[in-house]
Amino acid sequence: MMTQHIPRLVLAGTGSGCGKTTLTCAILQALTNRGLKACAFKCGPDYIDPMFHSRIIGAKSANLDLFFFDQDTLRFLLAKNAAGCDVSIIEGVMGYYDGIGMADSRGSTCAVAQAVESPAVLVVNARGASLSVLAAVHGFLTFQPDSRICGVILNQCSPGVYPPLALAIAERFGGCIRPLGYLPPLPDCALESRHLGLVTAAEVAGLREKMNVLAAQAEKTLDLDGLLNLAHSAAPLSFTPPALPQAREPVRIAVARDRAFCFYYEDSLELLRDMGAQLVPFSPLTDPALPDGIHGLYLGGGYPELYAEALSENRTMRASVLGALRRRLPCIAECGGFMYLTSAIGGRPMVGFLAGQCHDAGRLTRFGYITLCAERDCLLCCAGETIAGHEFHYWDCDSPGDSLTAVKPSGKSWRCAFATDHLYAGFPHFHFYANPGFADRFYQACLKEKYRHD
Repeated sequence: MMTQHIPRLVLAGTGSGCGKTTLTCAILQALTNRGLKACAFKCGPDYIDPMFHSRIIGAKSANLDLFFFDQDTLRFLLAKNAAGCDVSIIEGVMGYYDGIGMADSRGSTCAVAQAVESPAVLVVNARGASLSVLAAVHGFLTFQPDSRICGVILNQCSPGVYPPLALAIAERFGGCIRPLGYLPPLPDCALESRHLGLVTAAEVAGLREKMNVLAAQAEKTLDLDGLLNLAHSAAPLSFTPPALPQAREPVRIAVARDRAFCFYYEDSLELLRDMGAQLVPFSPLTDPALPDGIHGLYLGGGYPELYAEALSENRTMRASVLGALRRRLPCIAECGGFMYLTSAIGGRPMVGFLAGQCHDAGRLTRFGYITLCAERDCLLCCAGETIAGHEFHYWDCDSPGDSLTAVKPSGKSWRCAFATDHLYAGFPHFHFYANPGFADRFYQACLKEKYRHD
C-alpha cells in the first residue's frame, strides 16, 4: 500500500455541452501562466479532450475510467501521472451522474470523484437562466449521498447576473457549496465540434491565442485561489500498484502519429516504453515507407476517412505496410488503423491486407463500452481472455472480423475484429492498463520478431 498527497479537484458538468472542456482549458492555462505545474486528466474513454489539455500543460493528459480499471489501478494512474505536480485537474464526462447505462451511475464522473476522494466543482451553463440555476445546483447536490460537490462555476453567465446568483448560492446552501466564479460568453474562444466530439487540438486555428484569452478571463472572473485551496483540501490518496510486466531489452515499434491517426492512450504507450519498447513515430499521410528496423507496428484510431484521398495517394506507404504485414510483422490496428488496412475507405484504395471495404454508416455504430473476449489464441491473448474496451465510430466495414466477441454491459453481443498470431485489427479500442497482459504479449511478439532477424 502506498500513500501520496495529491492536490486535486474534479470539474464536473450538468451534461455534455455545458462548458466543461472550455472551463478546464481556461483553468489549466491560467495555472500554467502562474508558473504552476498542472496535471490533467479526463474521466471516461475520450481521446480528444486530453489533446487540448496536453497542448496547454506541455505534458500528457491521462484517462481515468472505472469501466477500464479497478479502483486501485485508477488511483495508481492518478498518482503516477500527478507525481511532482502542483495540482491535478480532472475533467468529467457527460453529466456528473451519467454512467455506463441509462439508469446506472457506475463509471460516472461522480464515481471517479468518489474513487479518488476528490472534491468536485459543478459547471452549470447559466445562459438564459437565473434562479433556476439554484434548482439545478440543488438537484445535483442532493441527488446522491456523498456527492462530493463543493463548489459551482457558472458558464455563459453575464457579469450583471453573477453577483446576485453567487450571493443566493452562498445563502441557499449554507456554505456547503461555494460559488467559484463564472465565464461570460466568449464566442471567439468557442471550440468547434464534429461527429466524434471536438475537432482535435492540432486542427484549431489560433489555439494558443484562444487559450490565453480564456486564461485572462479566468484570472478576472474565476476564483482561482479558491479552486487551488479546494484542491489542497483533498485527503492523501492510498493505493496498491498493479502488477506490471518488467522491463526487458529494447524493441522498436512504429506508431502512426499524424492528423489521420492520433487516438492513443498515452499511459498505454508509456507502459510499452516501460517494458523496453522504443516507439518510433511515422506518418502514413506523408512518409514514403515504414521506419527501418522495426519489430512491431501500432496503427491507432483517428480520422482516416477525412484524409482518405491523401492516404490512398501515398502508394509507397501502403505498399510498405502491406509488405510488412505479409512478412508477419506484429501489428495492432484499432478502429481508424483497422480501416486503413482494409481494401478501401469510401471507395478509395487502402492497404488491402484485409478484404473488407469501409463506408459511412451515417450514425454511431455499435457505440459504447464493451468487454472483448478472444475466441482463440492470438497476438494479444489466449482464448477466453478478456479486456475492457469501447467502440465509437460512424463508419463501418462490410467485413468487421469475427475473432473476438464483444459484450456490452446490457448483455448485447457481437463478433468482431481479426486476430491472428501477428495481428489485432478491429473497431474496438482498449487501454493496456485494463489488462497489462495484452501489452506484454504484444511486446513478446515484437521481441520474437527481433530475434527472427538477428
